Amino acid sequence: MYLTMFLSSVGFSIVIMSVWPYLQKIDPTADASFLGWIIASYSIGQMVASPLFGLWSNYRPRREPLVVSTAISVAANCLYAYVHAPHSHNKYYMLTARALVGFGAGNVAVVRSYIAGATSLTERTSAMANTSACQAVGFILGPVFQTCFTLIGEEGVTWKLVNLQLNMYTAPVLFGALLGVINIILIFAIFREHRVDDVGRQCKSVNFEGEESGVLEQDAEGNVDHAAVVALNFLFFVILFVFAVFETIATPLTMDMYSWTRKEAVFYNGIILSVVGIESVIVFMVVKTLSKRTGERAILHGGLLIVLVGFFILLPWGKKLPNIQWQEIKNNSIPRTTSTEMFMPFWSLEAMQLPSNHTVEPVGCPVTQSWCLNTPMIYLAQYISSDILIGLGYPVCNVMSYTLYSKILGPKPQGVYMGWLTASGSGARILGPVFVSQIYTHLGPRWAFSLICGVVVVSLLVLEIVYKRLIAFSVRYGRMQEENC
Repeated sequence: MYLTMFLSSVGFSIVIMSVWPYLQKIDPTADASFLGWIIASYSIGQMVASPLFGLWSNYRPRREPLVVSTAISVAANCLYAYVHAPHSHNKYYMLTARALVGFGAGNVAVVRSYIAGATSLTERTSAMANTSACQAVGFILGPVFQTCFTLIGEEGVTWKLVNLQLNMYTAPVLFGALLGVINIILIFAIFREHRVDDVGRQCKSVNFEGEESGVLEQDAEGNVDHAAVVALNFLFFVILFVFAVFETIATPLTMDMYSWTRKEAVFYNGIILSVVGIESVIVFMVVKTLSKRTGERAILHGGLLIVLVGFFILLPWGKKLPNIQWQEIKNNSIPRTTSTEMFMPFWSLEAMQLPSNHTVEPVGCPVTQSWCLNTPMIYLAQYISSDILIGLGYPVCNVMSYTLYSKILGPKPQGVYMGWLTASGSGARILGPVFVSQIYTHLGPRWAFSLICGVVVVSLLVLEIVYKRLIAFSVRYGRMQEENC
């Protein structure tokens, strides 16, 4: 189960930093707005698949949806490696490939429901933290793999027999497909069904046959607090929404603000996100101990506050404008500005002469984004500080949301419920990239990050309203006591 979570996150993060430059390379008609749809397509697939796989796992052996979903991801990664091949509409092939990868990632609901059913109430936080840590490690190693594959270069090598281009954009997805095949083999080899109640007593399970022992699920009697379920779905939506905004905007933002080339943006952001991922793993390990002292609800509250501060810091505060990328009639643009040119007003750059055969990759904030002319740049120190804070707050909110949600549901089969929670997160990953690509492209970072801060404030208010209702199912019905629940 941990390996499946790891591979699912690797499948997403291994290309996240290179999607934009690869999209520009294979289809020049694609713009930043379409990038949002490319990123969101992964989550559309996951949102559709999660409840289906969750329902499937409630009535059949979990091995079935796990194998099918992983096979879909493998095939989709292979399709992504060939999006360069068609002569037109390449961006739509990429859109389809990412949507199918997301559909395969709907197995996250199966994994979470299995862990919720295989652990007692006291073990739940630790198990969920371990699962999230494996997921975070996947997010760490994904950009690391991508960074390593940049050494192959944009051209790479071509295997003409099968029309396969092996370069810095296709090598990561082929590697992801290989990991998926390994995962399928391990599911058949070592996966076993297991289920216990909130106390830790073994229960009968519909997921495998031949089980003659186990207690009846008398503790499953009672109604789930649906107000708490809906509230946590909303909070999880917000958490995934703001993080989707954060990872989607990283490449375009740094290319606009710091005049990084496509290759530099992929390389440097890969390093930054890798460091943030390591930070997240450490946080996952710490919250397992901290939750026993303060409780999951208080930690969730603190995590949301940290995320709020992270996005507040990211707002443009200074007076210095970003370097402007001027597009002329001949499709020439101003190359990277020197240290002395950075102090020139942007209108004086228009008078600079460019050679008619200028072929340097355009860098800087495109003049087609009108906000570039009047919005202060976000300093690199701001960007890195924000990365650190969001990297601290997001994993806290993520694992606490899953833990509280599984405890509220109690001993009832959680496949469908986990499917809906995963679908909520997927919906956030759909709207987040689309939202930020539209708002950022047309209004700039000030509006984009201000609205995000507002969304986080609303989530904090919702948490305050339902705070006392976020307790475990067994605790709610007085069947057991849990400190700091």
